[in-house]
Amino acid sequence: MSDYVIKTQDLTKLYAGDKGCREITLHVPRGVVYGFLGPNGAGKSTFVRTLLGLIRPTSGTASVLGHPISSVASRQQVGYLPELFRYPDWMTGMQLLKFHADLCKVPRTEQKARIYHLLERVGLHQRGEEKIRGYSKGMQQRIGLACALISDPALVFLDEPTSALDPIGRKEVRELISDLRAEGKTVFLNSHLLSEVENVCDHVAIINKGRLVVQGDWRELRTVQAQVEVTISDVEDEWWASLSDLVTGWKRLGRWDGKSAWLLTLSEASQIPALVAALTSRQMDVYQVTPKQQNLEELFMYWINKKEGAEHVDNR
Repeated sequence: MSDYVIKTQDLTKLYAGDKGCREITLHVPRGVVYGFLGPNGAGKSTFVRTLLGLIRPTSGTASVLGHPISSVASRQQVGYLPELFRYPDWMTGMQLLKFHADLCKVPRTEQKARIYHLLERVGLHQRGEEKIRGYSKGMQQRIGLACALISDPALVFLDEPTSALDPIGRKEVRELISDLRAEGKTVFLNSHLLSEVENVCDHVAIINKGRLVVQGDWRELRTVQAQVEVTISDVEDEWWASLSDLVTGWKRLGRWDGKSAWLLTLSEASQIPALVAALTSRQMDVYQVTPKQQNLEELFMYWINKKEGAEHVDNR
């Protein structure tokens, strides 16, 4: 069995010649939560719909769970919650899940227990008999999650799954996603809400303007910049130029009582001891030195800006 549940090679889907996604090559490991990130309009949903066989690629190849995306077999163990969905509002939540269970060929003998279990799992166990027309937007998001899970899929695509939920609902969905990973399932999470993704994702891919920017374990990716917060004797911005062999960027965080706090960017994290030595050799009082871990939003902006900066240079 392959260690990858999704593999693509130069997968491209274009609309009107330029919109969509271009030449995306990625590998999604089995049993992880994989965050597919990008600004609105970056091509995320187009890529997902192409993987699901809902639209045909312009070029390139891809497989899902070991089967070509053009095949029915590639979708038989897949659950999907689209970003924009509409369900028949005259149905009750239970009737909708029963309908999806029939579509997914869930054995009739298992359907009732599975439906009750899923309603409880998404927080609708007391609302299953109500018609969907009476559901709030958040409740509709929850019933959509249940529909995506009704077939007990090995791979689940979630397109902006927390966009309509309140803080409590978002926390519950994060916990559900973590539970799915613990069960050995793979979750492909399509989102622009980076703070939500940061709490659950193992791997990420960042897409911008239809093209893949970077992919990998996001906790390893965030080491691309070594940053440290320091509090020292007060100095002006220009002073840091004297340490340009160590410090590649600086930003003042605050100033008080003859002290100043700074966020410094170094070439490598291994240079922190040399930085401290350089400060003390210049008779600086060093009050605090704290290595800084970048969060996912900072990582995202770093790679987006780096890519756009490279494109600007190439297009001169």
